[in-house]
Amino acid sequence: MGEPRPLGKGLGEPAVTINGKALVGQTGQSILELALANGIEIPNLCYDARLSPSGSCRLCVVDVEGEEGPVCACTLQIQPGMVVRTETEELRAIRKTVLELLFYEHRGACTTCDENGNCKLQRYAYEYQLSDDVFEPPAGQEQRENYTTGNEALEYDTGKCIRCGRCIRICEEVQADSALTFKGRAASVEVTTAFDIALNDSTCELCGQCISSCPTGALYERAAKGKGQCKDLVRTRTTCPYCGVGCQIDLNVNPKTERIIRVTSEVGCIPNNGNLCVKGRFGMDFIASDKRLTEPLIKRNGKFEKATWEEAIKFVAERLKCIRSEFGADSIAGLSSAKCTNEDNYVFQKFIRACVGTNNVDHCARLCHASTVVGLARAFGSGAMTNSIDELKKAGCIFVIGSNTTEAHPVIGLYIKEAVMKNGAELIVADPRAIDLARFARLHIAQAPGTDVALINAMMNVIIAEELHDKSFIKERTEDFEKLEAIVKGFTPEKAEGITTIPADKIRAAARLYAKAKTASIIYSMGITQHTTGTDNVLSLANLAMLTGNVGAESTGVNPLRGQNNVQGACDLGALPDVYPGYQSVEDSQIQAKFESAWGEKLSCRTGLTVVEMMHAIEEEKIKALYVMGENPALSDPNLNRTRRALQTVDFLAVQDIFLSETAEYADVVLPSTCFAEKDGTFTNTERRVQRVRKAVAPPGQARSDWEIICEVATKMGYPMAYGRADKIMDEIATVTPIYGGMSFERIDSVGLQWPCPDKKHPGTRFLHEGTFKRGKGKFHPVEFVAADELPDEDYPFVLTTGRQLYQFHTGTMTRKSAVINQVSPTGYVEIHPDDAERLEISSGENVEVITRRGKVTTPARVTSSIEKGWLFIPFHFRECPANMLTNDALDPTAKIPEFKVCAAAVHLVRSS
Repeated sequence: MGEPRPLGKGLGEPAVTINGKALVGQTGQSILELALANGIEIPNLCYDARLSPSGSCRLCVVDVEGEEGPVCACTLQIQPGMVVRTETEELRAIRKTVLELLFYEHRGACTTCDENGNCKLQRYAYEYQLSDDVFEPPAGQEQRENYTTGNEALEYDTGKCIRCGRCIRICEEVQADSALTFKGRAASVEVTTAFDIALNDSTCELCGQCISSCPTGALYERAAKGKGQCKDLVRTRTTCPYCGVGCQIDLNVNPKTERIIRVTSEVGCIPNNGNLCVKGRFGMDFIASDKRLTEPLIKRNGKFEKATWEEAIKFVAERLKCIRSEFGADSIAGLSSAKCTNEDNYVFQKFIRACVGTNNVDHCARLCHASTVVGLARAFGSGAMTNSIDELKKAGCIFVIGSNTTEAHPVIGLYIKEAVMKNGAELIVADPRAIDLARFARLHIAQAPGTDVALINAMMNVIIAEELHDKSFIKERTEDFEKLEAIVKGFTPEKAEGITTIPADKIRAAARLYAKAKTASIIYSMGITQHTTGTDNVLSLANLAMLTGNVGAESTGVNPLRGQNNVQGACDLGALPDVYPGYQSVEDSQIQAKFESAWGEKLSCRTGLTVVEMMHAIEEEKIKALYVMGENPALSDPNLNRTRRALQTVDFLAVQDIFLSETAEYADVVLPSTCFAEKDGTFTNTERRVQRVRKAVAPPGQARSDWEIICEVATKMGYPMAYGRADKIMDEIATVTPIYGGMSFERIDSVGLQWPCPDKKHPGTRFLHEGTFKRGKGKFHPVEFVAADELPDEDYPFVLTTGRQLYQFHTGTMTRKSAVINQVSPTGYVEIHPDDAERLEISSGENVEVITRRGKVTTPARVTSSIEKGWLFIPFHFRECPANMLTNDALDPTAKIPEFKVCAAAVHLVRSS
């Protein structure tokens, strides 16, 4: 479908009249949609803007001139000249009758219901003056067991259900999981799963979308029951702290207990439209966890002892000053954090550069998207997602490679599903595993891990050979096409088949699907970037997009999905060793002079060390002190044995965090910080949108905001830093960071702004490189295929790859505090193909030992055909079976990102003695 177009435009009269008010609507819009868009209330219960209309509640009836009787406003589309009345005595009588019938079966008490104050059925009952007895529960009512019994996430109260079907439809139409259905007849109809199986055994993903769509409170978060009625809860709009989508969430707080009771999201909010995943809705238990750090800790005689803030700040400042004095500023390094706000990250890198005097600052982007920043900057001039999230819905073709989107970025996964199911997009999925998105794909191709360049080069070979490339775009907007053409000319699909294991005819099919689409969008994530050839992989995707003219226009582009909530912002604000905020080079003398003037200190012109390089420099006794803010390298870095030895042996380790993480256990001093729900600030999501973070609850004990702690340490070291409020930091950011030049808390208060936003009048940028690339012309980079650093051999015959799963996040510091998540994801596992499992006499659930040249872990086996023979997959979230004990710390020579995604491994059954 194309863009909705106005009705009545240029006709000299309005298209539609509602209650005497002349309105101009859009083709395909229903009467209800037009009314709601113009502030006209029409009662409704079965309507959800995210769903196709059903007309099942019959409450939205209206009169339309020319129709024989009342019609449903949600199902009837507007027509030019239509005259509608929404309020007549007859309509009110019909609606009252409908409500009375609903309440006849609705066996709930409004005054004691948790949804009291937020229930549409309750509101309409008051508005239409139903008798008082409908608000009282029938005597002796007991809640029966149903499909949600024993489930930690949600509870279904059959007595409150009005059978509107919204929960079933949102599960089917939006989530595409079809976990729910109706059973029974007449008054005995109720919602259940297929064959009444337990919810955790169904196709349910525990997203809670059914709860978000329920209009009556029949479905509710189990943990929120009895903790406070909706009318009493205080809602604070903020940004989800998990992946890079930047979902807007409302933290519902009981002001009496000062606890977060539930997490909701408003339909219509940007970018998630009220949709949340299991982590966003049920993963907030960590905020009030009794494991939170509440006081500073100093390690004395090998044990942590409580300390005052004054003692802790003095201890850190004196140790850093002493080390700097003896060994120089470059003997100190700092790890900033993608979990912290933009303001925290800006202050941290400023502290390392201006106070300490070194560019040894980095963060976990080095482990996930460093190759994106480098590769896209080389090809386009800007290393970020080129287009906006909602543009995916209108793409003609979506090429997903190296991204398990529905698990790692679930809400973006919904937009991809919508593009396919509702708008007819062609979906290509290139992934070594049969991920969930593969069931929606026109074509799924399983490339061997580490062979992405071979696949992409072969696709470009087909596109050029069949003259499917955009010659005018190439001529007008790019350079060095001839160099690319020379490289891919001999890279036929048959040659690529021998490397990737993908049949040549499927490579040709993928190339044609992508190249022939009117608009095509590339989606990728760490399956592309976490390689010793990560930069090459990114450059290859940039080549593919430019070859077909799919850059600089809506619903096109090269779109890396950033892994953490603020990994984009941490990069933007200079938590990288080679650039100041706004990707301004530390080696540029003019840029250096600008920041020296702004910060009042002489700055280093030497590029600093990256995350892994810091750990290696500790081994070489070049780094003597490490300051870690909100990172957990003891579980997230590759080759963990080596990383942990470095953390153990470094002269001084300071850790600032919300929990005593695996990394904090090695520290000399631990400083308790606030989490996202306890402070103000901003995050920048994967589409470059700067969004507000707002304080909803008080911090535990003596915990302080990260930027405040850093300011105190800097001041104690002789470099005074003080801001008073987070918005003052953003004001400073805008003065030194051109891409954030127009940002302020006031301007981003509602929906945020997408950078570049250079001045206070700029509206932000939905997609990049329109008309011209940031670097002028897009640059093709000829990329030869290079094999992974470590390949299988006789001793290690398997290829091991790692990644995320839906129900956990990163190192599990936050998600593993959730009862809902732990119920369905209690521990790790290794996926192995059935043929390999049979040969090694391994069954699902049995413990196996996975071994590489760097270490070994014991974990349960998961036998599945979703992975190819000879390959293994382990999620990296679990400290008891840490996948990164096995991974390779070999680096991409340009981006310095480690090769998490490919290493040689062996596996065998752990036999009981």
